[in-house]
Amino acid sequence: MIYQNTDLKTTGIVLGICLIATHLVALLNGKSMRSILSEFPRNRAIGVVIMTINALWTFWVVSSMDLGEFGPLRQKILFVIPIAYVLVVFFVEEFLSVRALGTLMLLAACVVLDAAWFKVPETMAWTKLLLPILAYVWIIFGMFWVGMPYLMRDQISWLSHGASRWKAACIGGLAYGVLTLGCALAFWN
Repeated sequence: MIYQNTDLKTTGIVLGICLIATHLVALLNGKSMRSILSEFPRNRAIGVVIMTINALWTFWVVSSMDLGEFGPLRQKILFVIPIAYVLVVFFVEEFLSVRALGTLMLLAACVVLDAAWFKVPETMAWTKLLLPILAYVWIIFGMFWVGMPYLMRDQISWLSHGASRWKAACIGGLAYGVLTLGCALAFWN
């Protein structure tokens, strides 16, 4: 396993803090955050930055993981990654930031799933499912955003349509973050 140094507690604490911070900022600055979010799908600069992170992360994963029967192809795959990065950055003009974010979510889900893999807390064992549930939500959204990036634009539009939807989403994310952080501190070791 590539992420063998990740543990359930640390991942839960980091993820809980990130969820709380991002959703609290979104809740307190609703109008400006909705404006920023509505511009995100067409923001090419942020797309290039996120795609660069994805390329570096993918290069590291492929160079350090066991590829099994594809092991002999490692050097060829490592050669193709920078070429694919350049081609995507220069020739994918529509919704690059959405596709890049979807890819980043797929990469991040692997870390979260690996942290929860075969690690059962001694008490309240069901709480460890908080991480895989979130990871699979990221995987589903990530796949759709990579393949059909216009969906993110539509989802942002729907979410930003009214203040009540925005507040409900922010409070839901905030509650999930508090629950994750609380379980990580109380039950996960």
